[in-house]
Amino acid sequence: MNEQNKNTKPHEEAPKTVQGDSSATSSSWKKALSKRWVFPAAYLAAAAIILTLVWVYQDASQKTLKPQEENSTVSGSVVGSETPAAEGKDGEAVEVTANAQSMIWPVADDVAVSVVKPYFDEESPETHQEAMVQYNDTFSPNLGIDLATADDQAFEVRAALSGKVTRVENHPLNGNVVEVTSGDTRTVYQSLNEVKVSEGAEVKQGDAIATAGRNELEKDLGNHLHFEVYEGDKLVNPEKLLPQK
Repeated sequence: MNEQNKNTKPHEEAPKTVQGDSSATSSSWKKALSKRWVFPAAYLAAAAIILTLVWVYQDASQKTLKPQEENSTVSGSVVGSETPAAEGKDGEAVEVTANAQSMIWPVADDVAVSVVKPYFDEESPETHQEAMVQYNDTFSPNLGIDLATADDQAFEVRAALSGKVTRVENHPLNGNVVEVTSGDTRTVYQSLNEVKVSEGAEVKQGDAIATAGRNELEKDLGNHLHFEVYEGDKLVNPEKLLPQK
């Protein structure tokens, strides 16, 4: 009987040891998972792994695309560039810049007009006196040039540049006004009569837009055209842009 007890005793104790180890391990996991910092730490670790994988993928993609970007010049022109390119010596691509449209006088070639009041140019103090505009008892600098014929006759006013008509209005002092926008340049025509264009219309250089008339601000000039030029928001002297007559 004692021998049987001796033989069975080890078999009975062995399961107790295994169950104890499993219970202890399970208890340790439960204690660890019950702590508040476990899940945030696991989330941060997972996020770090995902960001690392994304960074590695993007880096590999950029390295793959680089040879294609270097070969983006095809048939003497740069892909994605609005400026055409011409082929120079040894096949080198040379950028070609289109010439801007040159301004013409806003009258027909056969109309003999002269500048009856110049632009008030700060760089030309000798012209300041004659470039002042008097209205009642007020004097102001002339913001453009005034063109008129020697016989005070009305004449046809033409577009100095191609562009879009961006303003047509009747001003109480300046008379009828037409503004044409050509890229960054705006040409303004005042003291008009018989306006032939409407706002939003496209005009070509040399197209008739009105006839010269009279206005209240410079009524002493009779039939004339007041012509202003803006480059961006800056007022410029039209005579510096117009060809020599």
